[in-house]
Amino acid sequence: MPVYNQSRSRIIQVIFILVFLLIILQLLNLQIFSTEYKLQAENNAVYRKVIYPDRGVVYDRHGKAILENTIMWDLMVTPSEIKGTDTTALCAILGIDTAGFHKRILTAIIKNSRYKPSIFEPLITDEVYARLNESMYKFPGFNIVERPVRSYPFHGAACVLGYLGEVDSNFLKRHAGEGYEQGDYAGMTGLERGYEKVLMGQRGVKRFIRDNKNRIQGAYNNGTYDTAAIAGRNLYSSMDIDLQLLAEKLLQHKIGSVVAINPKTGGILVMATAPSYDPTMLTGAQRRKNFGKLILDTARPLLNRAIKGQYPPGSTYKPLSALIALDEGIITPSYGYPCAGAYYSCGRPVKCTEHWQGHSKNLRTAIAYSCNSYFSNVFRMIVDNPAYHNPRIGYLHWKQYMNAFGYGIDLKTDLPGEDDGNIPDTSGYNRDFGGPRWNSCNIVTLGIGQDRMLATPLQIANAMCIIANKGYYYTPHFVDSIENETITDTQFVGKYRIKHVPLEHISDSSFNTVQLGMHDVAVFGTARAVKIDGIDICAKTGTAQNPHGKDHSLFVAFAPMQNPKIAICVVVENAGFGATWAAPIASLIMEKYFKDTLSAASVANVERISNADLIPPPIKQWYFKQDSIKLLKQSQKINPDAAPVFQNNLETTKPVQYDPEAEPNHKDNGDTSLIKNKQDLQKPEEKKNPKPKKP
Repeated sequence: MPVYNQSRSRIIQVIFILVFLLIILQLLNLQIFSTEYKLQAENNAVYRKVIYPDRGVVYDRHGKAILENTIMWDLMVTPSEIKGTDTTALCAILGIDTAGFHKRILTAIIKNSRYKPSIFEPLITDEVYARLNESMYKFPGFNIVERPVRSYPFHGAACVLGYLGEVDSNFLKRHAGEGYEQGDYAGMTGLERGYEKVLMGQRGVKRFIRDNKNRIQGAYNNGTYDTAAIAGRNLYSSMDIDLQLLAEKLLQHKIGSVVAINPKTGGILVMATAPSYDPTMLTGAQRRKNFGKLILDTARPLLNRAIKGQYPPGSTYKPLSALIALDEGIITPSYGYPCAGAYYSCGRPVKCTEHWQGHSKNLRTAIAYSCNSYFSNVFRMIVDNPAYHNPRIGYLHWKQYMNAFGYGIDLKTDLPGEDDGNIPDTSGYNRDFGGPRWNSCNIVTLGIGQDRMLATPLQIANAMCIIANKGYYYTPHFVDSIENETITDTQFVGKYRIKHVPLEHISDSSFNTVQLGMHDVAVFGTARAVKIDGIDICAKTGTAQNPHGKDHSLFVAFAPMQNPKIAICVVVENAGFGATWAAPIASLIMEKYFKDTLSAASVANVERISNADLIPPPIKQWYFKQDSIKLLKQSQKINPDAAPVFQNNLETTKPVQYDPEAEPNHKDNGDTSLIKNKQDLQKPEEKKNPKPKKP
C-alpha cells in the first residue's frame, strides 16, 4: 500500500476512535454524572412538596409577642408539567390575561428551570384559594403550597421589626449553600434581616408517588427520604411595645424620631420613627402595590430616622462639651462667662436668648439656661488649649472625645443600615478654608452643636447613657436573648453584653457637676415644664438650626438621676424650640415608663400632641396631590363624563398650608442657637468660592 494511503488510513482510524470515545463519555455523563434526566424521571414519578417552617417569634420585654406567624398560600408551577392546563379558567380566577400567563411561565423557566417548581402567584387571598382549591384538577403542573407569613398583633414598630422579601438571583449567589431556593423569602430590613439565620428555621420536604396521570398515590418509599421542617428560634427583646405605640402615636403628623434606652443594659426600649407605616402593608397579596406607594412617598416612611436620620445635635451637645472641658482642666465648675445676649469674640455674633446677668455665672447655671456664649467660649478654649500648641491638634483631641461619646462612629447596633453621623475631619476644613491656617473662630458654632456636627437620635440617646452611667455604656441593641441559645449565638448577642468604658479618665466629680446642671434644666431651666412626681430628671433641650426650613426640636433626658433606668432622645423636625414639642413627648413616655399609666391631664396632652400637624408644606402638597389623583380615578370609574370637570377643580384647589405660628407658645427660654445671618448657617462646602474667615 502506498505511504500516503497508509497515512490517510491512520487519520480515519483516529477519527473513528475519537468519535467512539466521545460517545462513551457522553453515555457515562448521561447515565452516571448528569442529573438532568434523573431529575425529569423523578419529577414524573415523584412529587416533591416543600414544607416551609414557621419563622421565630419576637417578644417584647414583658413577654408579649410583637411579631408572629399566620398561614397563607403560594400557587406553584412546574413548567414541564402544565400540558393540558385550562389556561382560560386559571387566568379568570387569578385576574390575569393569557399574555400574562405565558410571561410568568417564561419567567419561572428562566429563574428556576423547566423541571423545578416556582412561585406563579404568591400569597393568594382566602377567596382565590377557595376558588383554586375546588378546580385544581383542571390545572396539571400547578399546586398550592402553605406558607407561613408574618403577622403584627400591635401594627407597630415597622422599621424595627423589618419586612420579608422574595430572594433574587444575587441573594442566592451571596448565600449559596445556606439552603435558600428561588421563591423563598428572607428578611430584608430590621430584626428580620439582622437575625435572619436565627429566625428562618429549616425547610422540610415530603415526597409522594404519582401515577401516569399525575395523581398522588401515597408517600414515596414510606417517607424514608422525607425531612421535617424545623421552626426558627424565638427572640426575646428589650422593646416595650406599650411605650413604642405611645411614641408612635405622639409622632403622628410629624417627621422625627424617639429613642429610649435602658442605660444599665443598653437594651432599646423604644425606637419610633415618623412618618411610619403599618407593617401589615408589606404582607399578603397587596405587598408589591403597597411597597411601591411607600417608595414614592416623599416623607420616606421606609427610612428609619432613629439610625439613619442625621441632625445637628444643637444644645443637647453642651453637657458633652462641659465634660471634655472639665477633664482637660480647661474650666472648673465655678467658671463663669459674662454673657449679655451674644458671643462677639469671633466677629460674628452667636446669639443667646438670655440677656440677664448671672445666667452663665458658673457651669451648672450655664447648662440650666443653655448659654450659647458660655459654650462657644468653652469650645474655643478646648481647641486653643496651650498644651497642644496648635488649634488643629487641639481639635483632634476634641474629636477623639466625641468619638468616645459615640458621635461620628457606627455604634454597631443589631439593626442593619446604621449611619455614623459626622464629626468633621481637619482635612475638610483645610480644603474649605484654603489650607491649615484656620482657627477656633472658623468653627466656633461646633461649640453649640452646629456647623458640620451631625448625629443620629440613637447616638444622642447613647451619649445620655454614658453621662447617666458616669462613663460607661453597653452597645444599644434590641435582642437580649435567643431561644435555646448556643455558643455559636454569641456572634449575635455576645457583643451586647460587653461593658464599654471609653471615658473612664473623666472623674465622677465631673459627671456629678454635669448631672446636677442637667437636673437644674428640669427644675428651673429651659425644660422646667417637664416634671414627673417623685422622679428626678436630668435633661437638656436643643434647637438645631435647619437651613432648609424651621429649626428642629430636640430633647434628651435620663432618670432617675441617682439610679438611671431610662435615657431618651426625641427629635421633631421643623418644630422649633426643644421645649415646645420634643420635651413634652419625652415627658409623657417617661411618665408611662415609671408609672405604667398616664394621668388624665397627660392623656389629654397625648391627644393634643398627636393631633398637632407639623408636616412641612412641600410634603403636605405631595400628599394632597396623591389624594387628588386617587379621587380623580374614582370619579372616572363612577362617572366618566364628570371626570374632566372634577380634574379642573382639583387643579385649582390649594391644600391647607402649615401655620407655624399656630403652635402652642412655649418659650424655650435660652436654648436657641441663632446666628445673626442665615449665610452663617451655610456649610463651607456649599459655597461656590469658599474663603478663609478671619477671626
